[in-house]
Amino acid sequence: MPRKENQQKGPKREYKTGKEVIALQTLAIALFAITYILLLLLPRYRPYIALVSAGIFVAVGIVPLNTVFGFIDWNVILMIAGTMGIVSLFIESRMPALLADLILEKTPTVRWAVVALSLFSGIISAFVDNVATVLIVAPVAISISKKQGISPVPSVIAVAIASNLQGAATLVGDATSILLGGYANLDFLDFFWIQGRPGMFWIVQLGAIAATVILYFTLRSMTGAVQPQERTPVEDRFPGFLLVLMIVLLILASFIPEKPAITNGLICVALFVVGLIRDLARGGTLEQSMKAIKDIDLFTLLLLMGLFVVVGGLTQAGVIERFAAFIARTGQGNVFVVYTLIVWMSVLISAFVDNIPYVATMLPVVGGVAAIMGVEPNLLYFGLLCGATLGGNLTPIGASANITGIGLLRKEGHEVSAGQFMRMGVPFTLAAVTTGYILIWLLWS
Repeated sequence: MPRKENQQKGPKREYKTGKEVIALQTLAIALFAITYILLLLLPRYRPYIALVSAGIFVAVGIVPLNTVFGFIDWNVILMIAGTMGIVSLFIESRMPALLADLILEKTPTVRWAVVALSLFSGIISAFVDNVATVLIVAPVAISISKKQGISPVPSVIAVAIASNLQGAATLVGDATSILLGGYANLDFLDFFWIQGRPGMFWIVQLGAIAATVILYFTLRSMTGAVQPQERTPVEDRFPGFLLVLMIVLLILASFIPEKPAITNGLICVALFVVGLIRDLARGGTLEQSMKAIKDIDLFTLLLLMGLFVVVGGLTQAGVIERFAAFIARTGQGNVFVVYTLIVWMSVLISAFVDNIPYVATMLPVVGGVAAIMGVEPNLLYFGLLCGATLGGNLTPIGASANITGIGLLRKEGHEVSAGQFMRMGVPFTLAAVTTGYILIWLLWS
């Protein structure tokens, strides 16, 4: 069975009649559709929309009141909060500004600087949660944009979508990879080489190359030359040390077979507290500490909490399960059709639904389909991971990393529309998924 962390929680509700099941599923789908339409149309009010929608799911009985908090992935919430705090200390140390200077020194144009940032975030995201990666690299992108006098929106979007792409590369890169590793008994090295064949890491890298070429073309309007800057002096490197330590501890925690579900979140929060205590011990003021705490983006945290409950309601009502059954039933014994459905249906669903409960639901279905059809299960497992992880890049609300990046931009005074995000996210996603889709079939069919 999959590991307990990151799975949707809460007991499955049993309904008395088939009509009641259909009625509640129809209601859940309608509420979900209205919620996401409002989220796309009213970006300033997203957390309130998500929380109100979650309340409606509880009020109409789709989500039992006593299971509401169980649907929220507190590991993700704590990890985001702790990482935001550490990143606030990191920014105050002026290290992001120095990294921006170093990147600018090596790139001839602003266009190349943004591409370099996306590759940089991809490297980090292969070993660190996608949201944490955005919180680490996005401040560098914003700093570069300020130095060059340009909008930070393309840079931060590039960072977010690149981090989502590389999240599928290793066991520790994303929650969906952790779920797959637990269910299919894959260890860290299996993502690099398994059964004498290349694993997901190499498939993702080739997809990243194709997507980066598309990204470079998408940014063709950014033709300005990089303006030389003096290197920013950095007096305190301790916050940078905290970030590196966080990365190391998160990787080490992935090798612990039985651990509390909120382990990663506790690591991030604990290191943030260490940073605060260290600042106070060095003579920092309480006001400076409060600033770091206030930099934790409550807007993003509330939005994610609401979405966890909404998606949990879909799972509780059996909607996601019905989607999974539809994919398994439609193939009718044709392996290629089943594989294609799994990949591209996962892309479509993950563009709007959080991929953690979706992958947790689909893994048993995919494993069962592989057993019934007598096919190599890794073909369908890797296809599921490819579609579900990368599909979140289609929309600004399809992945937590996207929501986080847009939240950081909002704090800088930049509102990002769905169309603005999708102009970069859609071609990037199609290039990466198509490459992975072809390679997985060639290697594992």
